[in-house]
Amino acid sequence: MPERELTFAVTGMTCANCAGTVERALRKTPGVAEASVNYGSERATVTFESAEVTEDVLADRIREVGYDAPTRDFDLALTGMTCANCAATIQRTLRRRVPGVTDASVNFASEHARVSVLAGTAERSDLVREIERAGFGVVDEAPGPGTADADDDPEARARAREIERQRRAFIVGLAFTIPLFAFSMARDFGLLGAWAHAAWANLAMWALATPVQFYTGWDYYVGAFKALRNRTANMDVLVSLGSSVAYAWSVPVTLALATGSTALGEHVYFETAAVILTLIKLGKLLEARAKGRSGAALRALLDLRPKMARRIEEGGLEVDIPQEQVRVGDLLRIRPGEAFPTDGEVVEGRSAVDESMLTGESHPVEKSAGDPVTGATLNRSGALVVRATRVGRDTALARIIDMVREAQGSRAPIQALVDRVAAVFVPVVLLIALATFGVWYWGVSAGFTDSLIRLVAVLVIACPCALGLATPTALMVGTGKGAENGILFRDAAALERARQLETVVLDKTGTVTRGAPTLLAVQGL
Repeated sequence: MPERELTFAVTGMTCANCAGTVERALRKTPGVAEASVNYGSERATVTFESAEVTEDVLADRIREVGYDAPTRDFDLALTGMTCANCAATIQRTLRRRVPGVTDASVNFASEHARVSVLAGTAERSDLVREIERAGFGVVDEAPGPGTADADDDPEARARAREIERQRRAFIVGLAFTIPLFAFSMARDFGLLGAWAHAAWANLAMWALATPVQFYTGWDYYVGAFKALRNRTANMDVLVSLGSSVAYAWSVPVTLALATGSTALGEHVYFETAAVILTLIKLGKLLEARAKGRSGAALRALLDLRPKMARRIEEGGLEVDIPQEQVRVGDLLRIRPGEAFPTDGEVVEGRSAVDESMLTGESHPVEKSAGDPVTGATLNRSGALVVRATRVGRDTALARIIDMVREAQGSRAPIQALVDRVAAVFVPVVLLIALATFGVWYWGVSAGFTDSLIRLVAVLVIACPCALGLATPTALMVGTGKGAENGILFRDAAALERARQLETVVLDKTGTVTRGAPTLLAVQGL
């Protein structure tokens, strides 16, 4: 591979000798051809052979000698992925084509990419450009937690559009597949009589199968094209190939029968192609809904905040403003029964605050001047005046949501196995399918049609790769469901290890009980 030149930030240097130390350390790194460090601008320029050394190795080398190469983290919401191999393709694209990327992790289930970039190198626009060049999409940057209403979240809107698109494609597929399948089965069992074998019957089946093949199944053709263009093979290749072979073989058979020729046989497989695509589309619809529900669990946390805040202006005038307009230092009045719109410090008043949403403790905590309060907790008794200390992404609730999102996007140890399997799965399946055709056609002399059907069977059974789809989806749904029930996982590895738990010890009853009496029934005297 050709040499690359990269300029990035270096921090921690206090003199020119520090720059010399970093420079020497970089030059001694195998694969580095030249290195220059500027103390004044705190920048390092390195020429290196990308086949031998990567950006993360350069950063680690700098840290080994006592300095730092800071990184910036980007969280990108993706569209257009159809299987685990798509995630692997984006991951490779970011690592290979974007200078400065030290780490890239793409989670197919949550449809998010977390990318670490050396400070001073690539920007978000560079990442988006390469992802789009690879054939995928990036949702416009969504407002972070605490900065906008969930209904205005472009990512949520994109996910909703995806669910609607999958639902529409499935309904179309179902509408044409049910009569096609019923007609085919009735004909095969001889329930329709001789007229069902007339030339028009196959033409009618062709007409029913075509919308399914090229509307319901269009996503698989697009996904297969993207994968092959990026020199890889994914589940879409299997789906499109399996259904297309059955459909494409049936077309010349239909045309031959229409002219009175039986040279290609008399059986068509339009219903096979249609059923394959419709059933897999159902799986895609269920998968999209599962992702939507997990995203809704996080948005439910955001809904704990009040939509409005009561700000005290100069002169004591109180004005109701949207929660997003609260700024650090604003004085806010919180009446009894209201939730705190943001994190802050009590300036005036005394009250009992219900912090159970944060701590699980059912008993209210007494608050007075100087005490901290947390956004979304509930003011129980007295009126308070609070000075906002943290807003937007800096609040405790926003950090909790970010932690859950990171857990959803993190990779469990089993994911490494999934990635290794997915990388070779599709090529191996294609080879097995071709071998199956060869054994039946040349080894058993079963005939072209029977051999072709067995080839299609291998391709269809192999997709949609339960391991590659189920593992990341299960991790995402698990962390989302946990957040919905007040259980937060630090990362996916913790969720995977949870199956080994034998005993759970809780420090107080309020953690697992409501902490307040509930009226169950009223009995007359």
